[in-house]
Amino acid sequence: MNIQGVLLDLDGTLVNSIQDMHLALNLALSDVAFPVVSYKQVQLWVGNGIDTLVQRGLSCDSDINPDLSATLVKQATERFKAHYQQLVGEYAELYPGVEIGLYELGNVPKALVTNKDRAFTLQLLQKLNIAKHFDVIVCGDDGNKKPDPQLLKLACEQLGVSASQAIMIGDSKSDILAAHSAEMPVIALNYGYNQGEALSQFNPQYLCEQFSDIIPILTNHN
Repeated sequence: MNIQGVLLDLDGTLVNSIQDMHLALNLALSDVAFPVVSYKQVQLWVGNGIDTLVQRGLSCDSDINPDLSATLVKQATERFKAHYQQLVGEYAELYPGVEIGLYELGNVPKALVTNKDRAFTLQLLQKLNIAKHFDVIVCGDDGNKKPDPQLLKLACEQLGVSASQAIMIGDSKSDILAAHSAEMPVIALNYGYNQGEALSQFNPQYLCEQFSDIIPILTNHN
């Protein structure tokens, strides 16, 4: 395997951004007179985009209540986005080893592939000063969100590599399944937002405990 491109997820892989999202969600829930939720709950609910997160908050469960009204969901989602825009990056921080790791991968073309909306992604990257590490940025509003493989395929096109020449690095079932569907190898990171599921059951090619573990894997394949 000759790696010509590296695709990286954002939240839960590079950045711990739960606190920002937790605060924004609780403010939005309060705005629509719904009870607030815990940090631990939000940690289990993130990873599938803002719309899903808000609906899980309104349902107070990972399983979305099918009886939620479309008007309520729209209102709560709009309130979340308004609050989140004010909070993006305020409490977010890079995971240990990420900044050094990105520098060590400096010679490899890199794409950020996230389910997050582009406006919030760019805001967060700017706040953490890591946009410079990426040749390509593909976001949730550019196509179908992971676990659909569309964003990964789009990133490969923009990097000018085939899926078999690239590798996906992420922290969730969605990242792994998207990579499998794109016929791309994948490194899963155990420390992120795995929604309480053991990532090993989804058969990633590699399972790492910390970000720095990926460096020897990628170095040995170049």
